[in-house]
Amino acid sequence: MTEPSYKTKQREIILNYFSNNHEKAYTIDEIVEILKESGTVVGRTTVYRYCDYLVKSGNLRFFPQSRGKSGTYQYVEHADECSEHIHLKCVSCGKFIHLGCDFVSNICEHISEHHNFKVDNSKSTFFGLCSDCAEKGDNNGID
Repeated sequence: MTEPSYKTKQREIILNYFSNNHEKAYTIDEIVEILKESGTVVGRTTVYRYCDYLVKSGNLRFFPQSRGKSGTYQYVEHADECSEHIHLKCVSCGKFIHLGCDFVSNICEHISEHHNFKVDNSKSTFFGLCSDCAEKGDNNGID
């Protein structure tokens, strides 16, 4: 995929932000707000289009949330990393955890063998609270 025909400071800032904050996944609205707070005003459409390009070029990964209508984006450090595990996302702070453990692999195998359904690990995300937010009592509506 070819990069948009011109580079802008805004695009550089967006990519740098994702790269420097690769441990979390962000919505378009979160990125727009974060950039605005840092003094860089970037339109939602610009952020969306550039994130779409970055997904197609392999720099970002998109995790749909509700029937593919919205979701979060995360910087890709290692291209094939997410095909072998599922993900955990803290609904309070936004932390995004790559969960590669045998127990989860066993669950995916069970689902495949007993329910005839293949889980797409690269798009599978459990939502809940990270240990830091749970300790703070910030349950964000989770009982």
